Amino acid sequence: MNKLWKILQYGYLIIAILLFIDAILNWNANREKAYIYLGFSVFITLVFFFKRHFRKKVAARNNK
Repeated sequence: MNKLWKILQYGYLIIAILLFIDAILNWNANREKAYIYLGFSVFITLVFFFKRHFRKKVAARNNK
């Protein structure tokens, strides 16, 4: 199960990258929408790092 979570957590990075690209593409056309996409991109990146840290913490605790 841990391997599955390890693979799925990279889905967060893929979504963040796609939102960042979409923000760049919408920058001149709709700046407000671009800001929202950038905000979500940053938030999802932070979620990725939090979940990775938490998963490693749980794995270390289970290995004791």
